[in-house]
Amino acid sequence: MAKRYFGTDGIRGRVGETPITPDFVLKLGWACGRVFSREWQGKATVLIGKDTRVSGYMFESALEAGLVAAGVDVKLLGPMPTPAIALMTRNQNAAAGIVISASHNPFFDNGIKFFCDQGSKLSDEIELAIEAMIDEEMTTVESAALGKATRIVDAAGRYIEYCKATFPEGRSLRGLKLVIDCAHGATYHIAPQVFTELGAQVDVIGAAPDGFNINDGVGSTATELLQAQVVEKKADVGIAFDGDGDRVLMVDAQGTLVDGDELLYVLAMHRVATGRSDPGVVGTQMSNMGLELALAEQGLQLQRAKVGDRYVKELMHANGWRLGGESSGHIICSDVATTGDGIVAALQVLSAVVASGKSLSELRLGMKSLPQIMINVPTPPSGWGEQSDTPVGAVCREVEAALEGRGRLLLRPSGTEPVVRVMVEGEDESEIKELAERVADAIRCSA
Repeated sequence: MAKRYFGTDGIRGRVGETPITPDFVLKLGWACGRVFSREWQGKATVLIGKDTRVSGYMFESALEAGLVAAGVDVKLLGPMPTPAIALMTRNQNAAAGIVISASHNPFFDNGIKFFCDQGSKLSDEIELAIEAMIDEEMTTVESAALGKATRIVDAAGRYIEYCKATFPEGRSLRGLKLVIDCAHGATYHIAPQVFTELGAQVDVIGAAPDGFNINDGVGSTATELLQAQVVEKKADVGIAFDGDGDRVLMVDAQGTLVDGDELLYVLAMHRVATGRSDPGVVGTQMSNMGLELALAEQGLQLQRAKVGDRYVKELMHANGWRLGGESSGHIICSDVATTGDGIVAALQVLSAVVASGKSLSELRLGMKSLPQIMINVPTPPSGWGEQSDTPVGAVCREVEAALEGRGRLLLRPSGTEPVVRVMVEGEDESEIKELAERVADAIRCSA
């Protein structure tokens, strides 16, 4: 069955527009409470965390009311990184964790993300069950069965200690100068302490949230300020998180951006060097072909999952591999975290820097990213002629033949907006730009 509300990662949209409205989120909280309680022994508990958007107050209250009406206890964590909610859901023996966040989107968007009791993303079956429950009439349990809400006041401290514990024992970050960009988001009161307490000299930007400035000119989607600061302050590494802290990108000492594919390469090579490597790494359909070629030179496979960290995690689990991620900076190290965790991933990369005695720029040298062109083509609800026997299919076959194994064509409908993403990858940037435009024009004409 097709899902009506859930996208690639929870439910997301513009605040005040369906489904990101207080009345819908109230009903969503109630529906989740009913579903999560079904097979839970005793009274179920659900954790709620959020990023720093001003609308988080409104949706936190709505979720809390819906869950309590369904007879579920609620524990409020306040502003916390998404992976912290995943961790504490497990540690608190909760039935589920909920995060109020639109990740890297601007402040006027918001969303609701979910974790199951094991700290992983919800299955398709549970998401469909929640959607089905939303269609039911909302009722309130008897007063004696209502849930209660409490606040965990030391949540930040617990998560800071967890992050530090993922860094190899006996090592420190002494001697490293870092610039950290918290995107005015959920890591603002967490990340600076983690890296400082591990011994690094830390300069911080993007750590003064006001409810409206999340991801605004800072963070992993706008790294220009961080790149300039790294060069100006003569830092060794820059670290950029997104608004909810599950993504990370890095900057080397020369001010060059290091994306998620390159970070995966650095981590994979460190695991090879330390004898902890699996046969391969999981990426996505969007992972750069340069990563695949660089891993192959070291005898490692790259297997591609659908876009979305939940699908990366599923393929990692199926293969028994411990490393995977996305170009955007969702990095999953499943031997130390259950989900993508920006702070933990950054610490794993810095561990490679410390252990090797090499700079980040040196560690990334073994991978050469191929140029990629991405065009977002708006599409109507009626579709865009994706079948192979349409004019779009004919153009795609011509483009694939022109690439002759030297690159890739990927068409991917967005899970969050009405566009088709046309991605062409290859050795010659001018050639792939022309090929991508051919495909995009064919889609526009078919719409």
